[in-house]
Amino acid sequence: MKEISVRSASRFEMIDITEAIRQATREEKIESGVVLVYTPHTTAAVTINENADPDVPRDLLAALDRAVPLSANYRHSEGNSAAHVKSSLVGASEMVIVENGRLVLGTWQSIFFCEFDGPRTRKVFIKLM
Repeated sequence: MKEISVRSASRFEMIDITEAIRQATREEKIESGVVLVYTPHTTAAVTINENADPDVPRDLLAALDRAVPLSANYRHSEGNSAAHVKSSLVGASEMVIVENGRLVLGTWQSIFFCEFDGPRTRKVFIKLM
């Protein structure tokens, strides 16, 4: 298992971690299998989506903000309830096929770390199988 550190610069952010996942796959010399990308944080997530147009991650964050507003009479008193909800909606992990030593992603796809309660330094675990 590999661990990478991801540093967010703002409260809400989608950070492309695809190259770090590719690097881990190359280092382990995996030719065929799967890679699990997982974050152990309750206010962050991992997802796959388009990275060709920078407006797509912005639109995703804006849509999540509309669906789960920052303040909505939450009972959790730390002020980050919306981040917990967004984390559960998006999910803590993604699994990607590896074939011929390469991640099997669509033309426009990237793997994103989603920060919902930053800025922070977070962990992402990569398990190659």
